[in-house]
Amino acid sequence: MLRIEIKEGENIERALKRYKRKHRNVKVMQNLRDKQYFTKPSVVNRRQIQKASYIQGLRDAENI
Repeated sequence: MLRIEIKEGENIERALKRYKRKHRNVKVMQNLRDKQYFTKPSVVNRRQIQKASYIQGLRDAENI
């Protein structure tokens, strides 16, 4: 459960922004969506490898 301590004199919009940032970083919604359907472990591994190769390609292109 996420808790946001509102400091004295703090704007409510700023506290709400901190809450949204924490919520996004914890990836609550992403985990819920991922667990909604079963994905085979081989598919998960394949996606991780594809993501890693894509990121490596971006880094290689940046260094050239």
